[in-house]
Order: sequence, then C-alpha cells, then structure tokens
Amino acid sequence: MLEHIPAWLGHAMSGLRAGADKLAIAQLGTSFETLDLTSPAFAHEARMPPRFTADGEGVSPPLVWNAPPAGTAHMVLIVEDADAPTPQPLVHAIVWGLDADAGRLPEGAIVADGAGDAASAESAGSDVGRNSYLREGWLPPDPPSGHGEHRYAFQLFAVDAGAGAVGETPGRSAVIDAISGHVLAAGLLIGTYSRETEAPVGPVGVAASA
Repeated sequence: MLEHIPAWLGHAMSGLRAGADKLAIAQLGTSFETLDLTSPAFAHEARMPPRFTADGEGVSPPLVWNAPPAGTAHMVLIVEDADAPTPQPLVHAIVWGLDADAGRLPEGAIVADGAGDAASAESAGSDVGRNSYLREGWLPPDPPSGHGEHRYAFQLFAVDAGAGAVGETPGRSAVIDAISGHVLAAGLLIGTYSRETEAPVGPVGVAASA
C-alpha cells in the first residue's frame, strides 16, 4: 500500500495532494449549524497515535460529539485524507445511520458489518460503508514516506429525515447525493499523521518482503 512507497518518491510527490476544498464537508456547503466533534485520543489538528494507523493496530479512533439540533434523524460519518496524492481525497471510513442521541463512537467500532448490523450499542442500526479500497470498515492511515504531513478529516453530519436511501455498504458518492440539502449540522475533527522514513513492520503496516 501507500506506506511502502520509497521515501524519495514520496518526497518527489509532496506537492501532489487532493486538497481540503474537495472534502465532503466543503462540497456540502456552509448553511448548517456546527457540531462539536472531538476525540479523547488526540486533539484537533494534532498527530494521531500510531495505534490508529497502518503502523500500529490499525483500529478506528474513539469519537465524541455534542447533541445535534432538533429534527436530526441520524448521523453520518465520513473520514477522508485531504493530502492523499490522488485527484480526490482518499476515503478512510463511512458510517451511515448513526443514532442521533448516541453522542459517541468507541475505539475500534468502525469494522466491516456485512448487512449493516453494527457490533456496538452506540452504532446499532448503522451501516459501515466502503472506503477507497472498496472495502467495508476503517482504512488505517498509511501516508507515503517522505510525503509530509497528511490531514485526516473526520466529518460528522446531522441529517434530517429527508435524506435519501443509500443501500447497504454505501460509497462516498451515494452518501453525498443522499444527504445533499439535508444537513442540519456538521462537525470537523482533523488528525494528522506522517512518515519521514520507511514504514516500520507492524501488525498492520507489514513491510514488503521483496
């Protein structure tokens, strides 16, 4: 994966980035209230601990948010890498249909759920969508070595009952189309991560053998 691109190549691509203007929250406009989205694991715009990345256990981080506005039917989470060396931000996670009153998503909760039956009480009834590798679940950050700091945007949307259906394991385009015009509030949490040297061998970030 991207974590094993040679550092010299990552440095050469340092100017190639998707851009924050292409994040979902930027595409959906600004005519909505603000949600307070935080994590007990890292501060806004601070470095994420390796355990949430391809250099560690590769589990999704815990998230906490305040009460959404009246009229919220459910919550939608989209996590994207604004600095991926790709034309569009890399999608690391999508969770559709989070309980509006849950207020939190525990560590490790974003996992493949098949038909959408979430494992934790906080995400019961939700559906984990497809990341950019076309798989359900959390795609651990794995920025190219030498590419510089990457910003991982955790974007939480409170949507009304008019949001369209997306089917099982939805992708980014289907989710954006479904919630466009139905966002009541949104929250943004940025976690950063970078590799200046070759990626270490770990449970998730395993070095190539050849």
